[in-house]
Amino acid sequence: MWVRTWVVFAAVCLAATTAAAQKPPANEDCLACHGDASLKRDDGRSLAVDPSHFQSSIHGPLACVDCHAALAKASDFPHDARVARVQCATCHDDISGKYHDSIHGWAKDKAGLTVAPSCTDCHGTHDIRAHTDAASRVYRNKVPATCGSCHAGIREQYNRGVHGAALKKGSTGAPICVDCHSAHSIARTDTDKWRLSVTAECGTCHATVADSFRRTFHGKVTELGFGRVAACADCHGAHEVLPPSNPASTVAPAHLVETCGRCHQGVNAKFTQYDPHPNPRDYRRSAALWWANRFYWVLIPGCFGFFGLHSLLWYRRTRLEDKQA
Repeated sequence: MWVRTWVVFAAVCLAATTAAAQKPPANEDCLACHGDASLKRDDGRSLAVDPSHFQSSIHGPLACVDCHAALAKASDFPHDARVARVQCATCHDDISGKYHDSIHGWAKDKAGLTVAPSCTDCHGTHDIRAHTDAASRVYRNKVPATCGSCHAGIREQYNRGVHGAALKKGSTGAPICVDCHSAHSIARTDTDKWRLSVTAECGTCHATVADSFRRTFHGKVTELGFGRVAACADCHGAHEVLPPSNPASTVAPAHLVETCGRCHQGVNAKFTQYDPHPNPRDYRRSAALWWANRFYWVLIPGCFGFFGLHSLLWYRRTRLEDKQA
């Protein structure tokens, strides 16, 4: 009897010990080591996590092992220094798919470019915040700085342009990197698909200008799907966009021959008088075009109206002659 009691007691203790061993570590267990600000990898990189930053992040309600799933077993705690990378796709599958199809994903996964950005390079690690949070690395006003951490030269060009200047002044409508390139499905800019989409992208802010571009030869050919034709960025620049009144602008009067000459060899000043953004409704831009537009509005309906009336009268005469016959 006593032997059986001891056997049952030992089994219960063993089961309780096993269950405790299988219980995943709590955040407090992880912070027992990672809460130490001096904790570092062998190569000197910090392994410390600020509990206050993590709690205030968008992932604050989660447990460490929700992301570091490989550490969910107590046998891994304390764990080996080599831990598998966090797979953000576990929760963010759709966004992860867009990233892997982008130029950033291609550079990292297929080209083997280790410096290509991943999720943490843009969003952070344990201090991730919503993009609507002013403290977030991907908050609208901070996106150029975040992208500029890799694309420093492009960032400088953007800051010199009208878009960067408007953003510095607090304009909420000033375009930033993700407006033109998107946030996750960033594509190559040297493909016809991208070039043909530029006008539509610029047109989201400059609707009137984009509409006038579509009236020109450049715009018509672009709409037909021909990529080897001038689009917005070819004339105005991609990032350092400046107004024509700025002497440094690619569309300043002093630079027009050079800008047009990139596609049209042997151009002269007379050639650059071509209007790339004609607007027949704007008398101040071109009185001749305004009058020509009005003339055709009278001429074309007048011609069709005259021929229509002529055909109607001729039809009436034919019917009368048939009756008399």
